[in-house]
Amino acid sequence: MVRRISNGLLSLLFIAAGVNHFVSPDVYLKIMPAYLPWPLFLVYVSGFFEVAGGIGVAVPKLRRAAGWGLIALLVAVFPANLEMVLHADRFPEIPFWALVARLPLQGLLIAWVWWAAVKRVGATDE
Repeated sequence: MVRRISNGLLSLLFIAAGVNHFVSPDVYLKIMPAYLPWPLFLVYVSGFFEVAGGIGVAVPKLRRAAGWGLIALLVAVFPANLEMVLHADRFPEIPFWALVARLPLQGLLIAWVWWAAVKRVGATDE
């Protein structure tokens, strides 16, 4: 029951975050490291995969694959979180401590995805 609720929350979180990439791309463009090519394209691609992963987490047959995909995505976007800390002056509306706190929170989010969507719990695998 707890995992089912957790998967539902993960699904909603990633779908909402992914849709937001298309609704407010400028927010994500501000955190793109300058060394990455095609920043707007990458914002849209990451948004697409967040939505796809969120949908996949909600579908039992796709859940593990979606979980691994979301973990890979969270690792791939970590440089954007680091970019926010390194260039905190671009984000005066966000307290510096909150920018720093995002770094370990990324690890917790990865752990949550692994526990809820990837880890096998039994023969039925919920």
